Amino acid sequence: MREINNLKTRLSAAFKMKDLCPVKQILGMKISRDRSASTLNLSQELYIKKVLSKFIVNDAKPRTTPMENQLKWSKEKPDIAQAVGVVSMYMENPGKEHWEVVKWFFRYLKGTSSTSLCFGKGKVTLQDFVDADLGRDVDSSNSTSGCIYTIGGTTVSMMYMLQKCVIY
Repeated sequence: MREINNLKTRLSAAFKMKDLCPVKQILGMKISRDRSASTLNLSQELYIKKVLSKFIVNDAKPRTTPMENQLKWSKEKPDIAQAVGVVSMYMENPGKEHWEVVKWFFRYLKGTSSTSLCFGKGKVTLQDFVDADLGRDVDSSNSTSGCIYTIGGTTVSMMYMLQKCVIY
């Protein structure tokens, strides 16, 4: 805490600022702390509820399992970021299969809305994990690559990308 107060003092000397109180919400994320367990949680539950309400799917049947075989392209990487990227490529001419995936997204969001990122006390290590396939995209034969970044074991960023060239 001493280090934080020292930083605040130094920042106040350089910038006009007020210390209002511990932040409770930022960028649509609810921030909660458990000081006895030394944890900090980031939740988007309220934002997800807003999205479900906007698209009038508040009553969607919740799902908590990863998508299995909903799309032929997502068998290898069933995470939602990858599947959203794939289904987005068909926005101009979507089929029934794509609409089923979009409905699954809403059900998955509803079923996992209370899940949050949890950061705990201890060594904070940034790690990255990278993987790729070789020409697995059934539509273009292009390769897919992706990476996940974690801080202290909690996933904070994920990227999926269809490569621009075909490798044989």
